[in-house]
Amino acid sequence: MKSIRLAAAAVFVCSHFACKPTEAEKPTPPAAATGASGAAAMPKQPESLPAPPDVAAAPADAEKTKSGLASKVLTKGTGDKKPEPQDTVEVHYTGWTTDGKMFDSSVTRGQKTKFPLNRVIEGWTEGVGLMVVGEKRRLWIPEALAYKGRPGAPAGMLVFDVELFSIQEGPKPIPAPADVAAPPKDAQKTKSGLMSKVLTKGTGKAKPKATSQVQVHYTGWTTDGKMFDSSVQRGQPATFPLGNVIAGWTEGVQLMVEGEKRRFWIPEALAYQGRPGAPAGMLVFDVELLKILSQ
Repeated sequence: MKSIRLAAAAVFVCSHFACKPTEAEKPTPPAAATGASGAAAMPKQPESLPAPPDVAAAPADAEKTKSGLASKVLTKGTGDKKPEPQDTVEVHYTGWTTDGKMFDSSVTRGQKTKFPLNRVIEGWTEGVGLMVVGEKRRLWIPEALAYKGRPGAPAGMLVFDVELFSIQEGPKPIPAPADVAAPPKDAQKTKSGLMSKVLTKGTGKAKPKATSQVQVHYTGWTTDGKMFDSSVQRGQPATFPLGNVIAGWTEGVQLMVEGEKRRFWIPEALAYQGRPGAPAGMLVFDVELLKILSQ
């Protein structure tokens, strides 16, 4: 349920991450925030900035992380705080492919870019997370942390020069439950493999149907404890037709009554089925059914 935070690169049937996207794309890097359809619609550039001499490969003195990201500080910063994934950052940047072709630049547009750090490709989330305000850094982002061969997006390793101007703190993630890694023995299991456990008993009697429209509060985590979306964090309940969401949600919410809060362990086959850009593996959701709006 990340869709509230996603850029226009992903088109959803409804406005929540459990909803079935019509196009399973990961949001593009910051340049993408200005495009209507991600990397395939990069804005026209008034000029092309020359690539750095080390664009083809990271130099020996570049810092490297376990993920394969390489980076080098070009200008030291004046701040002492580093952004976290939920924070919004303001940057200038230019991006090149390793053959020296510039594919996007906020610098040539003369307009800084602002975006939540968890809305961009993994290499940006990790790389900008190493920076402080005032710092300029060069990032060498391997394809596995960039567009992963997605058609229409820049291919291969990408090189970005990024300057960080400001950090706006975002809401902290909601901690994962203790049993996020695997369902407990007392969890209920359906024939499909969906597991669930009632956390708070409901006050209603009717259960929604697959065609019902419902209003819920929810939080979702991957099994390593990372929260990827939450209506609770936003302070705004989600409303959607139950037939427009992933199979695990369609089935699971039909088990509930109004006022009930339930934890779901949804296997990948009932979630995003390995679709690029979506949360992977089994997903865990805490769902509170607030209202059945229509049957």
